[in-house]
Amino acid sequence: MTELTQKQVVTCFLRNRGEVLLLRRSAKVGSYQGRWGAVSGYMEDTPERTARQEISEETGLDAAVSLVRQGDSFTVEDEHLSTRWVVHPFLFDCAHRNLQLDWETTEAVWVPATEILARDTVPKLWTSYAHVAPSLDTIREDRVHGSAYLSYRALEVLRDRAGCMMLQRHDRSSQWTAMQQLATDLVKARPSMAVIANRINRIMHACRDSRAVQDAERAARACLNQAHAADEQAAQRSARYAGGRRVLTLSRSGTLLDALLTADPVSIVVAESRPGGEGVAVAEQLAQHGHPVTLIPDSAVGHVLDQRLADIVLVGADSILPSGAFVNKMGTRLAALAAYRCDIPFFVVTALDKLHVDEKIELETIESPQLYAGPQAIEVLCPLFEITPPELVTGFLTENGETAPERMYTLANEFKRLAVW
Repeated sequence: MTELTQKQVVTCFLRNRGEVLLLRRSAKVGSYQGRWGAVSGYMEDTPERTARQEISEETGLDAAVSLVRQGDSFTVEDEHLSTRWVVHPFLFDCAHRNLQLDWETTEAVWVPATEILARDTVPKLWTSYAHVAPSLDTIREDRVHGSAYLSYRALEVLRDRAGCMMLQRHDRSSQWTAMQQLATDLVKARPSMAVIANRINRIMHACRDSRAVQDAERAARACLNQAHAADEQAAQRSARYAGGRRVLTLSRSGTLLDALLTADPVSIVVAESRPGGEGVAVAEQLAQHGHPVTLIPDSAVGHVLDQRLADIVLVGADSILPSGAFVNKMGTRLAALAAYRCDIPFFVVTALDKLHVDEKIELETIESPQLYAGPQAIEVLCPLFEITPPELVTGFLTENGETAPERMYTLANEFKRLAVW
């Protein structure tokens, strides 16, 4: 038996709008010429530094990427090449698709990850992706990203599972039962985030007659495109409300962040947003793009508004209720009350997919050792989300433009039919 030479490599998946970048290897590379792969290279430094260096050399996108996950390494044995590859997989989110390809690549495509299963790829490319792909657990445990971002990940989970099932030889009935169970688990994963349920329901409702996993995979692809388009339109329409104004915001909404990054506000005040403190990362990102940013403790929101240090309050939403109330990170209701008292406009930036079908919604709580980790028998209550009533909301800024709270009841009824699957 031929002794295998062990070589350490990185494999880096770049993701944009729910699709990953695949590169076709040129005839000039040392192995697997003509096959499809991700950004890859021999490890010459730490895994992450090597990954970033390869992304820079092969795509020119190093400044546009942010690390999502480094997966556990695994081995791939190729006796033909007398090589045992030790693969270190990575997943990066990518802000745009402006590639600068080098000599290692002859062709580049952005495709749904399930395309990996249909192409002639380097060995175990799907295994590499599976080590970093979103999962039911990562959606349940994520306390950093907003609901729109997590809805994309949920759609990817459903799409990827359906794609895998398409290659299996199980009977259609058992496949559809497994698909229904996964969809149910995804809907229940984050009960405070109606957008996940609505977008998953849209896929399953579309396939309720055919009950075919290939239709679910196609519907998931389409729904991902629709979801990104709706959130981008909401951000574009909201940007003009921030332009030329002093904005106060809190927590992390991807849609709102996109609006602020494309707008030209005079200044932005960001509350730190405990528990979790994700407002700090939002402030950093805004500052990196040249915006004048002030970070404040949550307890200072009322003071900042009373002192007229902001002209408008813009927040995201995790769910909208039919009454026009909405669910968002803890601290939102106090900000709305302070804005109402100070006669400052309070707008919610959101896509309409975040509409919940009824008024009953489960609000998530978390354990927070930050609040108290001492020796005394003190009960700690650390709610993560709260409901802000409609009378405190000036309007919702959606993909359809400004929408009054009282319109939500009629719109919510349209989502009820999607839950029938």
